[in-house]
Amino acid sequence: MTAATQTVREIAQTQPASIRVFEQFGIEYCCGGQKPLEEACAEKEVKVKTVIAALEAAFRNDHAQVKDWTKEPFASLTQYIVATHHAYCKKELPRLSGLAAKVVNAHGGSDPELALIQAKLAQLADELTNHLADEEIVVFPLIEKLEEKKSHKRPKETEFSTSVGNPLALLIEEHDDAGTLLAEIRSLSCNFVTPEYACTTYHAFFDGLRDFERDLHRHVHLENNILFPRAIEFEASHG
Repeated sequence: MTAATQTVREIAQTQPASIRVFEQFGIEYCCGGQKPLEEACAEKEVKVKTVIAALEAAFRNDHAQVKDWTKEPFASLTQYIVATHHAYCKKELPRLSGLAAKVVNAHGGSDPELALIQAKLAQLADELTNHLADEEIVVFPLIEKLEEKKSHKRPKETEFSTSVGNPLALLIEEHDDAGTLLAEIRSLSCNFVTPEYACTTYHAFFDGLRDFERDLHRHVHLENNILFPRAIEFEASHG
């Protein structure tokens, strides 16, 4: 039974099907998931009983068999994140950048907020490009080696001289920065709602931004709420 006093993060960690419910009600479950469910519902002006009922229904009717990443090997999770979410970022950011340029060129004179959205999207793209590289080249291999160490496939001791704690703390800060930029983009776009006169490209741009935000939230959830805490706990208990 889901309790109103549980944090959103705790619910998302233990009930993968809850993510769709949180998205339905606009409840932050990744970077801002430390709040109790009751508080998060109050901020969105929705009754906590309504959300709990939806969560329980999702749990009972979850036929999608969402994988429980809290029990999978680190390498399986990191590879999934790279193949699914990193690949999506690398494909979508250039596409969204191109749409932004077209929309600003066509509608920027009457809708000055579009230029601001374009600038914030460019900043987000720059930051995420470096962020994804750091994860793939440095941090994910470091996490994967933790389990290799336990299974006696032990690399040289020098390879374990760096704790995962410090780089993970930096990545979490960068996640927060990305979340802030996306929240600003959502606000500037009036929750990704296009004006009546919007052209097809305008619609495609805002739809793409909405989809990108949803994917990034799921991406950050897997790292902030599952992978990183597991890695820190694993290192502490097997160090």
